[in-house]
Amino acid sequence: MDRLVYTAASGAKQIMDRQATVAHNLANVSTSGFKAQLDTFRAVPIQGEGLPTRTLVVANTVGADLREGPTQTTGRDLDVAVRGQGWIAVQTADGSEAYTRAGGLKISDAGILQTANGLNVVGDGGPIAIPPEVTVQIGGDGTVASIATTTKPGASTVLGRIKLVNPPGQDMVRGDDGLFRVKDGQPAALDPNVQLASGVLEGSNVNPVDAMVDMIGLARAFDMQMSMLKNAENNEAKATQLLALT
Repeated sequence: MDRLVYTAASGAKQIMDRQATVAHNLANVSTSGFKAQLDTFRAVPIQGEGLPTRTLVVANTVGADLREGPTQTTGRDLDVAVRGQGWIAVQTADGSEAYTRAGGLKISDAGILQTANGLNVVGDGGPIAIPPEVTVQIGGDGTVASIATTTKPGASTVLGRIKLVNPPGQDMVRGDDGLFRVKDGQPAALDPNVQLASGVLEGSNVNPVDAMVDMIGLARAFDMQMSMLKNAENNEAKATQLLALT
């Protein structure tokens, strides 16, 4: 009885957390560069007084599915996608370095190359400044060049190079802001082998069909846990009646 209550109650809680994760993934099915969050669970014995048969279900590993998402050609000069493995380095609000696969870039009002949500893209010498009245081209190695639109033919000028990194996947952790960072907190080293595709965006790697199937399966698993708690309550009531008769 005691073991049943602990197992069912903790299992129901973790299923609710898993439902929230799947719902979050499903909500980002159209977010550029999004990586699906993964949750795993395990049973651990309860430490303390009482029988050693009591167990709890706890979250074991919270990670991310780092597989590539589908790509879509946009033809926009500031849209880039990482070819294969790798990340684009960005500067967060606190000045630290983080990494993303969302390559929908823009130029801020101050002329700084940024991501779609306003984070500065890290270059080889800091943020990359874009002069006015130019056309921007981004090369496969991350080189950002400008071509003047006021003169013909326009002169090409290299403005900087986007920092592209490729740390091991097991060393990457997702933050609450959706950006990835290295576990030890140190900036990742530049990797010259990482390449970009221009005029292309990488989509989310969340499969909406699989996510919907997971939601249905989790709902049924939650109902099963509730049924187990109901059975425990009924068994306790019957045991109380038998003890009253004796």
